[in-house]
Amino acid sequence: MAGNTRSIDICVCTFRRPELADTLRSIAAMDRPARFEIGVVVADNDDQPSAQPLVKALAQELKLPIRYRHAPARNISIARNACLDASVSDLVAFIDDDETASVRWLAELVATAEASGATAVLGPVRARYGSEAPAWMRKGDFHSTLPVWVRGEIRTGYTCNVLLRTSEASLRGRRFSLARGQTGGEDTEFFDTMVRDGGRIAFAPDALVEEVVPHARAAFDWLRRRRFRFGQTHGHLIGHGASGIRRVAQVGLASAKAAYCFAMAALTAISPVRRNRSVLRGIMHVGVVSGLVGVREIRQYGLSSPQQGGKHAA
Repeated sequence: MAGNTRSIDICVCTFRRPELADTLRSIAAMDRPARFEIGVVVADNDDQPSAQPLVKALAQELKLPIRYRHAPARNISIARNACLDASVSDLVAFIDDDETASVRWLAELVATAEASGATAVLGPVRARYGSEAPAWMRKGDFHSTLPVWVRGEIRTGYTCNVLLRTSEASLRGRRFSLARGQTGGEDTEFFDTMVRDGGRIAFAPDALVEEVVPHARAAFDWLRRRRFRFGQTHGHLIGHGASGIRRVAQVGLASAKAAYCFAMAALTAISPVRRNRSVLRGIMHVGVVSGLVGVREIRQYGLSSPQQGGKHAA
């Protein structure tokens, strides 16, 4: 590469989603960060290479340098790892196959990475609801994704909108857990261990991507299952290697938090947004208890319909 030009690989894992075309078109239309060359890696997690014709056609139409990888097994970690294995750049961005990037998406991620020196930079994911979504869901915006700060720090992340410095020591050679590839939580574990190994996470508030919430996900039951799985993953992570006494204390704390949330739900029953938010948070803490006592995590990936499974991390 000439001069000071560097490169970024934009990675998209896909499983039977025609929305992938909109994702790739948004990538082609975005502003390119100065002094960076862009490549795209698409990892197809379907049993058959079903996305290959679409990817090939769009690569020609959009003049995008796309590398297609067939990563079968209906295990999202296999697809994510295939992206990392195929990357030839020090910077790797991930975006989901049902999301569209804003014009400044990648430029904002890069600007924050250069200003902060962080190992990973997260951006926001804004949900777009259809008219079939319940009013309380649209008002409370239960599907958008933002990082969680704990005492001023972001300690875990997600792969639906992120830029990684894969050459950093805390990321070098790191891959997603195959054991969590059908339950979800693989990105939670990935970023949790990265931070434990000295990596830092920053946030780029203007690096926006959008996703349309499909009908199957615009339901309380989908949110319930998702929050429970979030809790299970967190419980497994905080309980790993903990002594028996510490684990019992963690179970007690999570149980108390769940009871408090359900009590708040009862007190705010008149407000659907506040009630459902409290109930879902309580369910998450029940999931933490489940994870701490070793209950197996529910399966989310590799189901017959991609709309049934989970996405993002927590």
